[in-house]
Amino acid sequence: MQLTCYKYQGTGNDFVLIDNREKTVSLNTEQVRLLCDRRFGIGADGLMLLELEPGIDFKMVYFNSDGRESSMCGNGGRCITAFAKHLGIIGSEARFLAVDGLHEAKISDEQVSLKMNDVRQLEVGDDFFYLNTGSPHYVKFVKDLDGLDVYEEGRKIRYSLRFKEEGTNVNFAERREGELFVRTYERGVEDETYSCGTGVTAVALVAGYKGWSTDKHSCRIKTPGGLLNVRFEKVLESTFYNIWLEGPATFVFKTEIEVKDEAGN
Repeated sequence: MQLTCYKYQGTGNDFVLIDNREKTVSLNTEQVRLLCDRRFGIGADGLMLLELEPGIDFKMVYFNSDGRESSMCGNGGRCITAFAKHLGIIGSEARFLAVDGLHEAKISDEQVSLKMNDVRQLEVGDDFFYLNTGSPHYVKFVKDLDGLDVYEEGRKIRYSLRFKEEGTNVNFAERREGELFVRTYERGVEDETYSCGTGVTAVALVAGYKGWSTDKHSCRIKTPGGLLNVRFEKVLESTFYNIWLEGPATFVFKTEIEVKDEAGN
């Protein structure tokens, strides 16, 4: 099977994108895993199919690099918006369906703002926070984040008794002057990624809850892959709405690749 694939990245969180408006592409777990493999495929943290959806601009079908269809990906949502503009499907605004429901997005040059779902629940633990921003996120504030082994420490939490079966993303954050610094262990990738959009959103909302935001209604966050901003409105103590994830979404390259089907052809 010959595929035309596009690669995009949002603050280092990279994705393979495929135009599937004609519904001619159907990928199994092994094929997705191969396309995302950094040695034997194109290489990416995830893969997305852009499909048609009645009444809105498009549908986003997202797979993690382990080949499994997954929960919402914030940076992926921003990148697929940029891809839709490249294809001529949208202009400066979009409405699309993802696994967690409808989303709005706005694009200007390579800057994409994505509206996230409201968050009404925030679990406050002894030294952590837990919330769902389209994907589940465990948030812990630490010191010396540069020196932390995010892979080992994140893996311990992700495969702990509580989270082993369903999994969770794990975010370690550190307060710095004028911004927060975040590093994330992503389930489905099972490693640290350069950036995680839903993770950055989760950390920003926790910062809003704690009164640590870099601004009253927004939070600037640095990741290993670059800067993102999260705008939000807070109601009561831990309810957030009108949440927007903002940052760059950049085209990397377009390629053709041959992928074997289940019959080995």
